[in-house]
Formats: sequence, structure tokens, C-alpha cells
Amino acid sequence: MFLDALIAIFFFLVGLEIKNGIKEIKTALVPIVAALGGMIVPAAIYLLINPGSHVWAASMPTDIALALGVLSLLGKRVNPQVRLFLLTLAIADDLFSLIVLAIFYGDDLEPIKALTTLVAAAVGFILPLRNHALHKIIKILTPVATYFIVPVIVIVNIPLDIKISAFTSHTTIAIIIARSFGKIIGITTFAWLAMRCGGHAKIGIKEITGVATLAGMGLTVALVIADIAARSETELDQVRLGLFISAIFSGLAGYIWLKRTPAQQ
Repeated sequence: MFLDALIAIFFFLVGLEIKNGIKEIKTALVPIVAALGGMIVPAAIYLLINPGSHVWAASMPTDIALALGVLSLLGKRVNPQVRLFLLTLAIADDLFSLIVLAIFYGDDLEPIKALTTLVAAAVGFILPLRNHALHKIIKILTPVATYFIVPVIVIVNIPLDIKISAFTSHTTIAIIIARSFGKIIGITTFAWLAMRCGGHAKIGIKEITGVATLAGMGLTVALVIADIAARSETELDQVRLGLFISAIFSGLAGYIWLKRTPAQQ
């Protein structure tokens, strides 16, 4: 029950962030389209490698706390607009993930899981709050989620009892490739297409590629989806392993890429 409560608080914050971020939808077209690409392409790659698997959606979500955490390590070496692009992309990603969860996994949701995910997010989104109160609650809950809730969820889901065969399973390999490379291909390509069609971004395509690389870090929402969708403990452990490996790879690769990419002025 304690973990369920933490997950509910996390998804409540997700709902608040979507409510706050959706106001700027007209100026956030490129990252929103990019987020869509960063979900469609990984899912397609996953199903291509592991057709028929029920946990394909675990390849889609971006972990905003982890991605922003790595980005913060770069400090002033990164254009502040990169953080804004990543934040907007992650908020859109959260919204799309909730839609996928409701449409494709609604029948798999137990009452408690529904309360701690979709209902909690919906409450955060529809709660009638003025801008000042909304920003204040987000400001209070964000560090709680980043430094306590997310680490607890991640630690609880660390795959400790993993068999060697899990490293070569179709599920693990599909998650790693879909997240590590699918996010880069999907986000960068869709962002480029959006800009070609008239969308505007305050960062360059190289910086967008760096954001796309960091977006491969997907644990919190992805772990929740995996827990709901997995058909067995073995499959769940394989998804967890793939998510942890791809998160490490994406975090390191994104850090190195952005560190070596001059900020667009």
C-alpha cells in the first residue's frame, strides 16, 4: 500500500504537469510532435523484434526526473532552451502514455492500479487550481518525486534475481534497442519534420538529438506499465532488465552528446 500511495502521488503530479504544460501547446508544437515520434518508433521497433508481446508500451515512456537529472549535471554548458524542450516533450510523453494505458491496458488494470495511475493523474489534471496554487503544488511535489518517490520505485523494481538467459531474451533485447535507438530516431525525425512543416524550435537539431538520447531513460511510468502488462514474472524481469540497461546507456550517451554539442545561440 505504501508503494501504491507513492505511485498515486507521482501520477497526481503528472496530471498537474500536463495541466500546466498544455496551456502553451501552440508554442510547444515541435516537442509535442517529437514526443509522439518518440513513442511510435520505439513501439514499432519493439514489436518488430518481439511480435505479439503484450508489454510493447513499456518501450514508450520517457522518465522526466532521470532525464532532467542528467541534464542538470551539464549545468551552464547547455542552452536553457534544451531543458524547456525536454520538459515539454516529457509532459506530452506523459499525456500520450496515459492515453495508451487507458486504451490498450484498461482491461488489465486492477482497481488499485487504476486509482494509483489513471485516476490520480485525472484528479491532478481536472483539479480547479489558480496558476499560483498550481505552480506552488508542482514546486513542492517535484523534489519529493525526484529525490524520493522515483528512487523508491526504481529501487523496488531493480531486477536482482536475473538469470543469464534474460540478457539474450527477445523481450530484453527489444526493449534495449527500441528505447536506446528508437527514441533517437523517432524524436529527431518527427521534430525535423515538424520544423520543415513550419514549426519553430529554439534549439538546433543536434541539441534535439541529445534530448532524444536522454529520452531513452524510461523507468518510472515504463515500470508501472510493465507491471500491469507483463504476463509472467519472467517477462516482467526481462522488461525491467531492458529498461535499466537502456536507461544507463541513454543517460551516458545523452550526457556525452550534449557536452560536446555547442549551444545554439
